[in-house]
Amino acid sequence: MSDVAEMAGVSTSTVSRALRNPETVSPELRARVDAATASLAYVPNSMAGGLAASRTRTVGVIVPSLVNSFFSATIEAMAEVLNGDGYQILLGNSGYTIEREEALVNSFLSWSPAAIVLTGQIHSRITLQRLLNADMPIVEMWELGDNPLDTLVGFSHRAAGRAAARHLLDTGRQRLAFVGAAPEQDRRATQRGAGFSEAVIEAGSPAPVCLTMPERASVEGGGQLIAQLVTAHPEIDGVFFSNDVLMLGALFECQRRCIRVPQALGLIGFGDLDFAAWSQPTLTTIRPPRREIGTAVAKHLLHRFHDPAGVATTIDLGFDLVSRGST
Repeated sequence: MSDVAEMAGVSTSTVSRALRNPETVSPELRARVDAATASLAYVPNSMAGGLAASRTRTVGVIVPSLVNSFFSATIEAMAEVLNGDGYQILLGNSGYTIEREEALVNSFLSWSPAAIVLTGQIHSRITLQRLLNADMPIVEMWELGDNPLDTLVGFSHRAAGRAAARHLLDTGRQRLAFVGAAPEQDRRATQRGAGFSEAVIEAGSPAPVCLTMPERASVEGGGQLIAQLVTAHPEIDGVFFSNDVLMLGALFECQRRCIRVPQALGLIGFGDLDFAAWSQPTLTTIRPPRREIGTAVAKHLLHRFHDPAGVATTIDLGFDLVSRGST
């Protein structure tokens, strides 16, 4: 607050009033305080009353969805490790939007968490500025890439897509397709689709057909997409789905249309959700390290909490391709 006051040319009490009760200061002073606050990426500490060095035993965790079992398993595993050391999770749902993530980061920072965990590496400019100025460990999870903010824990989604392509080609499929949902929001699914296309083309096969819908993945959507695909491209004999939910809907639609799986059409998904091993036929899929990510994030943070000299790192947990009856 002193830094904000100095930059704005006002007293700390004026800064306090401008932030707590903006109507009590003039518009000119309020504008100066707002400009200094934005320039310094200052976030008022709601709990510690301005003690910048204070830290609570909470870890802010932001995931894009609370209904997706991928992230539920990660959060559960993370909490199990952190709770054992007296830390609690402060959980936020970004809904796959960087704007909501930004609002959550601002809120979390005001309560002085011990660390913040984000899903993915795409953030708003303000979020990046705030986190780069935060004196705490930052973890980006569920993907790998260049220029991390601090620590990365996850796996390569592009490599997962490439593995799906190689599996379909190795089982004799020649005309392939990628089916996905919400490509503008789910960047990790888009990465899997890109890796899939790259591997197919590198193998000398025709470029795969790509079919997506703007809405979030659903069983109904998977059925609708496969219906469109087989109608427009009857030559397709292998499909990679951005997740298992879409693949399940596609399987139901294939059964309604008497399309034999895997004889006429091979299907592979992503997620290894519970139903994948119990469908008929059972579903080939890529299993991400859902719980392993949460455990690795929590263990890394505890190490950083106990050893302030600990350094950022990148942890690649890989993935498994589970071959079952649908290919």
